[in-house]
Amino acid sequence: MKLIVLKDQRHLILYQLNINSILKIRNSNIWIATDGSQGMVSQTKGLAQHFNKKIINIKVSLYFPWSLLQPGLLPIFKGIFKNNLNYKNKPDILFTCGRKSVYFSLYLKKILSKKILTIHIQDPKINTNKFDFVIAPNHDKLNGNNVIKSIGAIHQFTNSNLKALKSHNITKRNLVSIMIGGKNKHYKFSEKIIEDLIHKIKKLKTKFPKFNFLVISSRRTNKKINDILQKKLSDIAIIWDKEKEKNPYIFALKNSKFFIITSDSTSMISECAFTGKPIFVHHLPFKRLSKRIKYFHNEFERLKIVRKFLSNSKLIKWKYKRLDEAKRISGILKERIIKGS
Repeated sequence: MKLIVLKDQRHLILYQLNINSILKIRNSNIWIATDGSQGMVSQTKGLAQHFNKKIINIKVSLYFPWSLLQPGLLPIFKGIFKNNLNYKNKPDILFTCGRKSVYFSLYLKKILSKKILTIHIQDPKINTNKFDFVIAPNHDKLNGNNVIKSIGAIHQFTNSNLKALKSHNITKRNLVSIMIGGKNKHYKFSEKIIEDLIHKIKKLKTKFPKFNFLVISSRRTNKKINDILQKKLSDIAIIWDKEKEKNPYIFALKNSKFFIITSDSTSMISECAFTGKPIFVHHLPFKRLSKRIKYFHNEFERLKIVRKFLSNSKLIKWKYKRLDEAKRISGILKERIIKGS
């Protein structure tokens, strides 16, 4: 129990104001708004759940041409949204992530003014002063008085929701989880590239036969790559069948001793860093060099969170300070909200 000594009446009043502000935050009506993609929902929910467990999730849908254009080019009014905006209760705090949600945030701020606190995650691509706070990863290199920077991507995983995980029909013993992404605007992801990864995995299994390997693909992993993984690795690893089986991703987060992740999957790398377990990154060739993504990987290597996955890599543990950015940033936000109230 923390003992608080109040020296005079002024300190008592300030203390009472802080308590009232904290209670107000805890009882706030919380909304999150995104385009519905899992990565964006995870980020907004991850931060919002540190304010209140009761969260209203809004999927923002826009009419053309707002659906294609960056905010700031066209006027914003109720009629641009496909959503029914006649909500009974209005949010006290709105968390948003992604381009479409910027329109939603600006519209609600316009009609509710000071009655709503808006917090946007990632670079909104417009003036950050349009929001009360902007949470941006270091690799976005975004600056401003209301900008709070994160290491990597925020996510929804906490100690409590990992503990609540139900058992899975996969061995926990000496588990190495291999997480496969897919082609995106930054990286190539060909059959030849996946063959190189498979070669390294087989070599690692030969050197460390007592470890059990689990291969988990993502939504971006195409069928051809999945078929190659099944054909070439099923004799030495469990290959998750996304068509028939429950996704073991959270199980892997909780139980793995090591992770091997393809470099395109910055969100998965950030989520695995929550566990404090060693992470190897298999680097894919760039389509064109992205300074943002390169900064991300350099930062995680500098913090000793990740190491490059090489043909001579060994399953030897190393330590680093586990990341819990949602918890850390929510603490900063609450402190700044209280100071401003």
